[in-house]
Amino acid sequence: MNVIVFASRKGGSGKSTLAAHLAAQIKATKPCLLIDADPQGSLTLWHKLRGTNEPPIKTAVNSVSGILATARRDGMEWVLIDTPPNVSAVVEDAIRNATMVIIPARPGVFDVNAVQETIQTCRTARKPYAVVLNGAPARRDDAESPIVTIAREALGKFRAPVWGGQITNRADLLMALGQGEGVREYYAEGRAAAEIARLWAAIERSVKAIRGTVSASGAMHKQAA
Repeated sequence: MNVIVFASRKGGSGKSTLAAHLAAQIKATKPCLLIDADPQGSLTLWHKLRGTNEPPIKTAVNSVSGILATARRDGMEWVLIDTPPNVSAVVEDAIRNATMVIIPARPGVFDVNAVQETIQTCRTARKPYAVVLNGAPARRDDAESPIVTIAREALGKFRAPVWGGQITNRADLLMALGQGEGVREYYAEGRAAAEIARLWAAIERSVKAIRGTVSASGAMHKQAA
């Protein structure tokens, strides 16, 4: 079973957004469970708007270990955990149980600086992690925005692995969430859906590398992928 944890001390970094869109992407082909460990309940709200139980969702307060044990017995292949923007017990428990941690960060100085504590938590727990630049300005003439480049350089100083792609600030992402959908379900041919699909492919490759089934070369938790 693969456990992907979305963690960041910074509120509004996009943890719930990425978890929701990726869950909709995964559940089309693989058994998937969502765990909402954030008291704000954004992921739970999205799930209610869906009006179905696909993928299923559980809530956690202090620990995710019991839910994960049940999910493993039930044959879940993927579990996505949304966490609160702090370093509480449930965040530390989620990271301890993670196959990999995704740290979303918007490309701004406050957001990039805020990832340092989460990076340190992952390193202390010896868990693979990668930063994903989220809510980024659109690329122009096939070149990324200068603020994205600056964010990558700053993260490089932390020796943090960063996904080579970006999740652009696009209306489709928000419109889909408002209808209880993932962007793949909302508009599969759109650019937002393509970016989420690329992120999912990068996560899959990293997890296979972590499991030792493919080379770690190019895996997002090792280098930009």
